[in-house]
Amino acid sequence: MLLVAVSDLTKTYVVGQTGVPALRGVSLAIDSGEFVAVMGSSGSGKSTLMNLLGCLDTPSSGTYHLAGQNVLRLSTNKLAAVRNTSIGFVFQQFNLLTRATALENVELPMVYAGLGWRERRRRARNALAQVGLSDREHHRPSQLSGGQQQRVAIARALVNQPLLLLADEPTGALDSLTSHEIMTALVRLNEDGLTVMVVTHDAEIARYARRIIRFKDGRVVSDDLNQHIRAAA
Repeated sequence: MLLVAVSDLTKTYVVGQTGVPALRGVSLAIDSGEFVAVMGSSGSGKSTLMNLLGCLDTPSSGTYHLAGQNVLRLSTNKLAAVRNTSIGFVFQQFNLLTRATALENVELPMVYAGLGWRERRRRARNALAQVGLSDREHHRPSQLSGGQQQRVAIARALVNQPLLLLADEPTGALDSLTSHEIMTALVRLNEDGLTVMVVTHDAEIARYARRIIRFKDGRVVSDDLNQHIRAAA
């Protein structure tokens, strides 16, 4: 089933009186259940694409449909609901609340969604179990390793049962062994049916994906199935 469809997407930022194009007519489609890596150097447009797909920004022109819904026609409130319930985000910096436990950090998106305490607690514990942290639910970020903090962030992204998980350089702050653990967690989630897009400049990280899209100067320059998929642990 088609999950993401964008056509002729452009984004131009205005710096002073000069327009700086970040995306130049990008068109692509992602089916439900895919694991896609988006690669490119700094300034290639890959992070701009992620921000647009995540409804964190709006394009200058073009169309974007998510699960058949024309996202660009939604009101501000409906866009916020899409971000909270249909899309999960994982970033390079873990963005955890330092004084909250792992369980409380994972519960946070459900507070905004208006879920009751019992359902929040149930979902948060299930999400932590999915990433192998059931025994760390009462630990604060300072008591967790970098890899464990990122897994808490992944669990937080899962609790509202999103259609799409967007991960922007999720291993950028981690060593190679911990990076492999995080990518293994994302592979397992994808094998369970979650659609995953990882934005990265690292070819080794992209090898975990089944499909690799490469960006240069705001355009898609290649879109290929990965013939050398790196095995998860």
